[in-house]
Amino acid sequence: MAQQSELKLHVVMFPWFAFGHISPFVQLANKLSLQGVEISFFSAPGNIARIKSALRLTPKAEIIPLPIPNVEGLRPGLDSTAEMTPDMAEVLKKALDLMQPQVKSILSQLKPHFVFFDFAQHWIPKLACELGIKALRFSVYSVISQAFYIAPVRTTGDKIPDVEDMMKPPKGFPSDSSITSIKRFQAENLMYLFKSFDGGPPVYVRAREGLTNCTAAVVKACREMEGPYIDYCATQFQKPFLLAGPLVPDPPKGVLEDKWANWLGQFPAKSVVFCNFGSETFLDEDQIKELAIGLELTGLPFFLVLNFPAELDSQSELTRTLPEGFMERVEGRGIVHTGWVQQALILAHDSVGCYLCHSGFSLVIEALVNDCQLALLPQKRDQFLNSKLIAGDMKAGFEISRSEEDGYFGKDDISEAIKSVMVDVEKDPGKTIRENHKKWKELLLNREMENKYAVELVAQLKAIV
Repeated sequence: MAQQSELKLHVVMFPWFAFGHISPFVQLANKLSLQGVEISFFSAPGNIARIKSALRLTPKAEIIPLPIPNVEGLRPGLDSTAEMTPDMAEVLKKALDLMQPQVKSILSQLKPHFVFFDFAQHWIPKLACELGIKALRFSVYSVISQAFYIAPVRTTGDKIPDVEDMMKPPKGFPSDSSITSIKRFQAENLMYLFKSFDGGPPVYVRAREGLTNCTAAVVKACREMEGPYIDYCATQFQKPFLLAGPLVPDPPKGVLEDKWANWLGQFPAKSVVFCNFGSETFLDEDQIKELAIGLELTGLPFFLVLNFPAELDSQSELTRTLPEGFMERVEGRGIVHTGWVQQALILAHDSVGCYLCHSGFSLVIEALVNDCQLALLPQKRDQFLNSKLIAGDMKAGFEISRSEEDGYFGKDDISEAIKSVMVDVEKDPGKTIRENHKKWKELLLNREMENKYAVELVAQLKAIV
């Protein structure tokens, strides 16, 4: 056997078919590739072009298409959740489970040392074991969310936690955490984790089995931000939790469209509020109205992106849901757009000073390194805990106030949060948030630290082999 230092690793990357999952897998693949690791990347055919544009292509990197089998309720040609309704995304999990023979055949030919798999492919560890391959569960979520939601201590036997249970941290949860409870509406949203769709395993079962049966877990995290939660998960699941580092994205390539660059360019540095909830999170009509008026009340320039489910006409919905007379009142200082935008380039623009978002973990990291103050409005599941981590533990953002029972927020809640981090910056909480934001930005942009995590991860993988 080759000496450990001389061992040339070959790994397969197999993310869930959502770009919020694919992107961190690509980022990790690129870090490993720079350390001499051979990469084989699995995804559905329709995602290949976008992966190819981001993956570090070398003679030892390949992208392997996995055709999705025909399943009732899933239109052929839909290869990522960005094009699907929530119900269709559940059917996609059923299709994914049917891909096991196809995946096994390819893995038996490739014979990699490791396969990095996502939350949905809970069957990978057993399949990989049959082939003599080690399975690594790579999580794109924050460790705090896994610690809170899916720690084994949450369930005993077949008992499913109820809403009251889910409002409280699990037994043994780190005592120095800022989280003592979550709101009722948030806990109710979490019950999705235990719901079976069409007889398939719930998300909780997929995530729990994957973590229980894998060789080791790999997390998109650094000890500086999530140390206590990493230790808690390692104890709970009784296995190594290996750190990939925060996987800070590289500076965006390309040029911002002229229409956006020209509009943003009219405003002073760090004065514009950018608000976007991504392509798969949708606000209801009342939320849109309160959000829009809240932005108006700040008096600041803003760029609001609103998206709607695929089956609706986005432009018609935008016209219907915005408050009457709103566009006329904010003319010249407010833009409302529906559809895709060059988010990375917008966040990096000098005039953008605040990012109001749903607390997706990759997005808040991106905002921190771009010097955009964070106003957090989490909408579902892991986002609730991401917001607690950033606003509570790290004190580097402001979580927008919401009602306990139904999660209602009003225009004044929106305005207050933005003014706290953009206007009232000489008094707390704005002053402390800005100071901490600067500290975390410096840490996240420390390339030496980032490289250290990549080197250590490869060394740990070689030791496992």
